[in-house]
Amino acid sequence: MSKFKQIIVVEGRDDTKRLTEAFGAIDTIETHGSAISPATLALIQRAQQTRGVIVLTDPDFPGEKIRQTISAAVPGVMHAWLPREAAKPERLHGSLGVEHATPAALKAALSHLLVAVPDAKAQIPTTDLYRMHLIGSPDAAKRRARLGDLLHIGYANGKQLQKRLRQFGITPAQLGQAVTQLDKEDLDA
Repeated sequence: MSKFKQIIVVEGRDDTKRLTEAFGAIDTIETHGSAISPATLALIQRAQQTRGVIVLTDPDFPGEKIRQTISAAVPGVMHAWLPREAAKPERLHGSLGVEHATPAALKAALSHLLVAVPDAKAQIPTTDLYRMHLIGSPDAAKRRARLGDLLHIGYANGKQLQKRLRQFGITPAQLGQAVTQLDKEDLDA
């Protein structure tokens, strides 16, 4: 029996192998890339109805595309994000991937699950994002990357950030706490 009741959706067999190394027997569905077949989507829908689904994709553009495709077709799936730093390969060349993560990084990612709320109202105005130096400043991309780790929502570019905050119900108080932590880290650096 798997440690997880839910089935974890990953991109490929190397991801499944890494999760098995970290957790032992585990049930996954592999998308085999960002062009998810109708049959794979149907399998994910069935898994969501019977056991629930956790989406854990690579922290890159194709991984985000997979995540969005699944979220649109299968409402209510849970999301776990792996920080970009945790998904880097040991060698200098290669793409980011779940298969490169340590067991500790995978456990941390899977301990912070979020469910998208499709009709959530925006709580955080764009002016606040500018004021917090999350958009429109020279270090905004770096701050957004760290913010995504702190809030467990993954990296989002400037255009995606407000949508991601809304989708996952991040409150102004939660954002404020994370930005306070960001500012403290910037001072300590």
